[in-house]
Amino acid sequence: MSKTFDAVGVGLNATDTLLIVPRFPSYSGKEPFVEEILSVGGQVASAIVTCQKLGLRTKYIGTVGDDFRGKLQMKSLTESGVDVSDVQIREGCPNQSAYIIIDQSTGERTVLWRRQDCLRLEPDEINEEQIACARLLHIDGHDTPAVAKAARIAREHGVPVTVDVDTIYHGFDQVLPYVDYLIASTNFPVQWTNERDPFKALELIQNEYGMRVAAMTLGAHGSLALEDGKFHYAPAFVVNCVDTTGAGDVFHGGFCYGVLEGWPLGRILEFSNAMAALNCKALGARGGVRSRAEAEELMAHGERRTHPEFHTRVNGK
Repeated sequence: MSKTFDAVGVGLNATDTLLIVPRFPSYSGKEPFVEEILSVGGQVASAIVTCQKLGLRTKYIGTVGDDFRGKLQMKSLTESGVDVSDVQIREGCPNQSAYIIIDQSTGERTVLWRRQDCLRLEPDEINEEQIACARLLHIDGHDTPAVAKAARIAREHGVPVTVDVDTIYHGFDQVLPYVDYLIASTNFPVQWTNERDPFKALELIQNEYGMRVAAMTLGAHGSLALEDGKFHYAPAFVVNCVDTTGAGDVFHGGFCYGVLEGWPLGRILEFSNAMAALNCKALGARGGVRSRAEAEELMAHGERRTHPEFHTRVNGK
């Protein structure tokens, strides 16, 4: 089958309400908010928009409610140039939403979210043609039976699979055997393996499931990945952080781009870190998605924040 799309994503989208506060309130306390902003996001949707803005041909597959928030999400995807022909519009169902409290003093965010069952994507809504037309498939851990089917189809057609996972989902062990690039949150490898050492946890996951790369994001300290028995550590970039919302999603978009460009893993991690850092300089999950040239400028001249332990264990000095 001809590869109509470079990257196809199957997974979540969300429409967020951002509440900007001078500082996060103490427990049971009060704090006035400075501004309220309606903004689009979602793990896979934002990663795919990032790919599109980097010049790739993209398609998003997922479910969207028919309320105002859903319409706003569809408008954003369409205007970004993402193909939405396989999006399922759910009548009488509200779109996934989140209230995100952003601490102005640090840029860190706290997320309160809801996704109703009427948005669940079912396996029979995924077919071979939707997946085999891609050069790469990007998924998350929600709607596990559906993403498992998508990943299995991808494997059958030689399409590499990247996954963004931040928590343990029931049945996710049915997905991991079809994953080529696992890029997990900081906590997932430890939670999945019950091994507190993140290096050993990544090794255990890779040995059990055989993915090409087992990696984890480290927030303000960058990213760590294991490939062919060798660890790669990429420090984070120091920027004036306005909002960390969506940084991980944009990291994944950058990672997908690097895989499709055929870059070595070290360069992919550096580029993904740069894309994530630049996104933190603006409000919203997709507010700071920048170009390849801007990311490479940051890579060439930006200040880095290195985690001493990770750096020493990977580089030996």
